[in-house]
Amino acid sequence: MVESPSIRQRLRHAFSTLPRPSRRTVLYGLLIVLMLIFASLIVTTSRWLRASRIDLTTDQLYTLTPGTLHIIDTLQRPLKITLYFSDHAARDLPQLRSYEQRVSEMLQEMVARSHGRIQLQIVDPVPYSDDEASAEGSGLTAASGGTNGERMFFGLAGTAVAATNDGAPADAAAADGDATEDRPVERALSIPFFDPAREAFLEYDVAKLLYELNQTSKPEIGVISLLPIDGNPVLGEQPWAVLQQLGQLFDVKRLDADKLKQVDEKIKVLLLIQPRHLSADAQYAIDQYVLRGGHLAVFVDPDAELDTGTDASSLVGGGQPDQSSDLPRLFAAWGVLFDPTKVVLDRARMLSIEQGGNSFNHPAMLGLGSQELNRNDVITASLQRINVSNAGHFDLAPNARTRLIPLFQSSAEAELVSTQRVMAASNDPTQLLQGYKPDNAHYVLAARLRGPFDSAFPERAGKAGHLSVSVPNAEVVLVADTDMLSDRLWVEPQNILGQTMLRVFANNGDFVTNLVDNLSGSSALLSIRGRSTSQRPFTRVQALRNVADQKFLQKEHELEQQLAETRRRLEELQPAKSSQPSTASTEQRREIEQFRQRQLAINKELRDVQHQLNAEIDRLGFRLKFINIVLVPILVIAFGLLYGWRRSRRSRERR
Repeated sequence: MVESPSIRQRLRHAFSTLPRPSRRTVLYGLLIVLMLIFASLIVTTSRWLRASRIDLTTDQLYTLTPGTLHIIDTLQRPLKITLYFSDHAARDLPQLRSYEQRVSEMLQEMVARSHGRIQLQIVDPVPYSDDEASAEGSGLTAASGGTNGERMFFGLAGTAVAATNDGAPADAAAADGDATEDRPVERALSIPFFDPAREAFLEYDVAKLLYELNQTSKPEIGVISLLPIDGNPVLGEQPWAVLQQLGQLFDVKRLDADKLKQVDEKIKVLLLIQPRHLSADAQYAIDQYVLRGGHLAVFVDPDAELDTGTDASSLVGGGQPDQSSDLPRLFAAWGVLFDPTKVVLDRARMLSIEQGGNSFNHPAMLGLGSQELNRNDVITASLQRINVSNAGHFDLAPNARTRLIPLFQSSAEAELVSTQRVMAASNDPTQLLQGYKPDNAHYVLAARLRGPFDSAFPERAGKAGHLSVSVPNAEVVLVADTDMLSDRLWVEPQNILGQTMLRVFANNGDFVTNLVDNLSGSSALLSIRGRSTSQRPFTRVQALRNVADQKFLQKEHELEQQLAETRRRLEELQPAKSSQPSTASTEQRREIEQFRQRQLAINKELRDVQHQLNAEIDRLGFRLKFINIVLVPILVIAFGLLYGWRRSRRSRERR
């Protein structure tokens, strides 16, 4: 039906008579509509969309490495982690509080990535509370030095939620009344204390905890050894302490080298200790194990002092039995150089030994400290001391395609000598210091060897399943000493209340445990390396302090020299006191007075140096404050005004 013109006119007239809204009312209405739309978007995105994160730090500190992401994405069990931090006890420790924020932010990033598989709880274990008891029960270590002497906790406890055979969580199964006999045992692990000195390995330590919580059984490791590491039960000898320590964390399997044809894929790490006269089949099995991506740790030695199975018919120069070990065929294929006839001496790291009622410094028995350990490798980063005896060294062949990364090495005072010379000086180690000439070289005693590796048995290429080249992430750990595994170099038995306890005086056992622990992880865990720290020191201020310290040292040295000179003068004047007491006493007083005046002058100069340092730091701080508080805002305002002026000018020109 078509409307008549008269009706259209009436409607137009009716709408024209309605009051028109003002411009201000329209603007207010649009503003309210925009606010409603904005609030709706905020609620929608926070509920349904995943938050985006942008890491703007220089070294990408808050970006998880691909290895960590792979471990989190492949979690098969729900995990619950609890961060314990004594907030009140750390009130006066700003560096530790800053590190706690760094740890919590990394944990929150992992939780966000896990899509609900990881639950994080942050707890402040106040003294005498249930939370404090829970922290102790979880294996966390309390540190002293908190506010008012309070104990301080800063660690991570993790548990893997037990599940039924069908994968349901234990709590849900219990509610349904399911049987509990077939449920896996819930696993609990912890990081006892987050040491700021290990910040470079923070991501590795947390990822390792998650990886181990996700495992349902102990990793299997294989051991091939010609040394008596199992002890002798008939004689009442216990297994070596290092083997007992490994047995607490891993499922240790002894392998017979004479019958070895293939290394089982279940073996996460293979320890090869003192390999001598290995059959071709055994070497081929080890070769293929490494090429498949298996993790091998080789302990060889130019003089294994505890090798009781040495063939007495095999003698070296001087009629001494040959107690060396080597893997010449495999080492040659991997590009490794090892001379079983050379021992590393180091007079800068000699150990003191008792022999025949006398004490000797033995240049072939070395105590390696923090300067000789690789602080950038997770295996040795936290170790303080490793003792070795009659150790050899490794190097790379000129045509090697592999990389040799030292774990610990000698000092520059080291010298290479023949094994026969070391054996001949067994009764008097001081003979090794006669004619000592340092080589001014750091000899590598233990190292990581990273591939690619080529097979040492190319003639078996036609065999089914033969590999000619290793996987890209293949890695072998080499150690040029087997004696370091023995108890005598790192533990000492003590009888306490009728029980034999072991006193640890070196970190040899920790080295082996860290080595196996690191290699037994997944390839994703091994790919996580040390990262830079979040600490950003004021390099300019530190340089100023170093200059001031040098001035202080010079002044203090000058004061000490003058003090020694004054004492010498007083001692010279002292004999004259009996003959000319008044004159001697006057000269002594004059010397003492001159020294006091000079001491006051030097102390004043020291204070002036300190004042100059503080003044330079204050001036630097003032410049930084002026730039951040005044100059930058002025530049921003000037840029805004310039931009606004140019925009208004263009608008006027267009009009």
